[in-house]
Amino acid sequence: MDVAARLQELTAEQVHGLLRDNSIVLIDVREPQEYVNERIHGALLFPMSTFDARALPVDRRPVVLHCGSGKRSAIAIGKCIEAGVPVVAHMKGGLLAWKAEGFPTVARAPNTGAVVDRR
Repeated sequence: MDVAARLQELTAEQVHGLLRDNSIVLIDVREPQEYVNERIHGALLFPMSTFDARALPVDRRPVVLHCGSGKRSAIAIGKCIEAGVPVVAHMKGGLLAWKAEGFPTVARAPNTGAVVDRR
């Protein structure tokens, strides 16, 4: 299985547009604490530590995976391919690329623990 040949890398800008248009389901494969600390609006959590490709919601819209930098989501794509689940797209550069583009996130304020929108 050649994951690299089947892997579809989307830019943060592409993912932002698709998510805004409700054209994809965005899945965050980081761990729960990372997700709690900062996440993309609308992203669902399927952490790598318990990742089950067969549990992904592939019945409505195309699924796009993301992580912090793109490494774990690419690994998760390999798990999807191995399981025969039709998910081959991930966000290149992950949350780092998303934030570099200035797209909003939901974060936890370190001093209060309050959930805040961040630009």
